[in-house]
Amino acid sequence: MKKHHKIAVVILIATLALFFFQGHTVLAQENLKKLDDKGGYMIADLVIMRPLGIAATAVGAAAYVLSLPFSLAGGNEAEARQKLMGDPAGYTFTRPLGDF
Repeated sequence: MKKHHKIAVVILIATLALFFFQGHTVLAQENLKKLDDKGGYMIADLVIMRPLGIAATAVGAAAYVLSLPFSLAGGNEAEARQKLMGDPAGYTFTRPLGDF
């Protein structure tokens, strides 16, 4: 009796999972059709790329501070600042939304 109960529960869960996943896929496709390509890129940029850019800028700033004594001694402080902080900050804050 318990074996039949387990099988029924597994089948029910699998059916519900398939039903819900199919429904969301169809709704997502319909919503994406309404947006032009640029709108989709803008959303992806705002939700995914900008937060990653902010994180990269923060990590680059920390790496710059840690490498500052060595880059000052080596004479390449400006290059280290540009590569570790300037480029990520420029990518995050100065480029147009949706322009990768």
